Order: sequence, then structure tokens, then C-alpha cells
Amino acid sequence: MSQENVEIVRPIYAAWERGDFTSAEWGHPDIGFVAADSFDAGSVTGLAEMAAAWHDWLGTWEEYRVEVDEYRDLDDERILVLMHHCGRGKTSGLDVGQTGTKNAGANLLHVRDGRVTRIVLYWDRERALVDLGISE
Repeated sequence: MSQENVEIVRPIYAAWERGDFTSAEWGHPDIGFVAADSFDAGSVTGLAEMAAAWHDWLGTWEEYRVEVDEYRDLDDERILVLMHHCGRGKTSGLDVGQTGTKNAGANLLHVRDGRVTRIVLYWDRERALVDLGISE
């Protein structure tokens, strides 16, 4: 296991907890960016494509941010981040924090040579755990 990779991931989420999604210095130039189970599920490759996908997705929210519950070091490359989504839908006005466990998400990050090479975003934490074969 690599605690070092957790320390690479922590600053990313520190910024995201503040609602700051502007930096991608942590990403490998050919990063794989996957939205596994949201309304806009799909994948793109590369920093520019990831930035565009984030921009589009974040544009549907007011004050979107995350709150990290736990970092799990799964192996030499993968870090699972268990988190909650926070924010309000621009169209619906729905505060995602009022949806109970439906705001519990997870992100799986692959880290190699100090850079994130792949990130898989899960809106639904349970789906992430099932996909990874992890039971809570």
C-alpha cells in the first residue's frame, strides 16, 4: 500500500472541499476521466477534455463542493475517496445535502509517479463499493 499516494490526493480534495476545481496540476496529461453513474455518465481522455467535462458538469450547480469522509488506500496505485456531495441544483434549486444518503459518493483515483492517471467519479457510493467488490 502507498500512503504516499494518499498524500498526493489530499490536497486535491482540500481544494474541492472549498469548492475550488480550478487546478489540474495533479493530473497526468493523458488522464482518464470517468463519470460512472451520474446523469452525464461517460468518459474522456486528457486534461483539456477533463476540464471541459468538469466545466459542463459544475455549470449545473450552485456552490458545488465535496466533504471527504475517508481516504482508503486500496493498493499501490488506487485510492478510494468516500465523500458527500454538497451544493444546489441551478435548475431545480434542490439542495443535495437534503437528499440523505443519495449525496454519499465516492471517487476512485489511480496514481502513478506522483500524478493522477485516472479518476472515476461515482455519485452513488454503494455503486462504487459494488464495482470494487468492497463491503461496508
